[in-house]
Amino acid sequence: MTARASWASRRRGRGQRLSVVVPVYNVEPLLAACLDSILAQPVKDLEVVIVDDGSTDGSVATAQRYAQRRRQVRLIVQENGGVSRARNVAVEHCTGDLVTFVDPDDVLPPDAWRPMLRALARTGSDFAVGTMERVDADGTRTQPPLLKRNHARERLGVTIDDVPLMIADVFPCNKIFRMDFWRRQELAFPVDLRYEDQVLSTQAFLGATAFDVLTDVVYAWSMRADQSSATQARGRHENLSDRLDTKQMTVDLVRRHGNPVLWDTLHREALPIDMWEHFRAAVAATTEDPDRYWATLRTGLLAIWNDATVPFEYTAVPAGQRLMGWLVGQDRRDDLARLVAQIDGPGVPVSEGRYLHPWVDQPGVPPVLSSVRTPCA
Repeated sequence: MTARASWASRRRGRGQRLSVVVPVYNVEPLLAACLDSILAQPVKDLEVVIVDDGSTDGSVATAQRYAQRRRQVRLIVQENGGVSRARNVAVEHCTGDLVTFVDPDDVLPPDAWRPMLRALARTGSDFAVGTMERVDADGTRTQPPLLKRNHARERLGVTIDDVPLMIADVFPCNKIFRMDFWRRQELAFPVDLRYEDQVLSTQAFLGATAFDVLTDVVYAWSMRADQSSATQARGRHENLSDRLDTKQMTVDLVRRHGNPVLWDTLHREALPIDMWEHFRAAVAATTEDPDRYWATLRTGLLAIWNDATVPFEYTAVPAGQRLMGWLVGQDRRDDLARLVAQIDGPGVPVSEGRYLHPWVDQPGVPPVLSSVRTPCA
């Protein structure tokens, strides 16, 4: 019996149970609102598996109260091992036909999962993916540009070769997976790495026989008012190293897939979108061990973006970011610091579509870096 025939047989016998994985670590003030939003979802057969990853605040007590009062909630307590281990342990304990993920500091929109559940019931696809909203501290809701593009229209039963830009969707929380697909593909979050979501999502997209892309907002992720800790973290060498490692793991997975359009899309549009954070960190006063940070950044950038793939100056990010990446590749740290200071200060002039940076007429500077327009493939 095929996987889809097996799914159809099970579905005729009973409804589909949805398992919800919630990894928890020191989120006591936020956890109740998250769990309330999960339990308010109109899903008949719901299982919530919380894994407390060694919290030292009152998170365990909060989770225990929910586990005692609500039969759908189960709590697992473990020593601190990181969010990937917590999620992987939770999945091992899930009994549902379907699985999704919620971060403990987020609050779900009302009826968040219905569009994905309906799509999966209609198509039998391996997973469904909806769009997301970012919720800032002041309540402002926005959708990042790539999410807008990817979810502009509904596409059911597609593969990553049909919609290659979906490789940029690296979030587990806006997806519902069939558990048999998850286990058949032996999916798991890489441990001892930050930015683990990118690798997991790439494996899912490459392994899926079919998935459903929806236009509905199915998740809202919260940005806290104090982002100073995140900014400081970007200046740590281990943070940069993990970022580059997960990108390289993604490159290796897509290389083996063998689709040149997907390969180009990955390098040109998906992987570059967050590199500006590390370009800035490389010349920030708070960055730890700046010489080592710079060497790792430059080596990692040139390993991924080069003449054999897509040079960074030909990626689809804004002109200033493309110029930052080129300066890193050219080992021009002082010039990168000058550019960042100009962007943060008076700004880089733009005239008739030309990006008039300080080296606009310097010999050897690629002309594409003087154009505001995104380079063509």
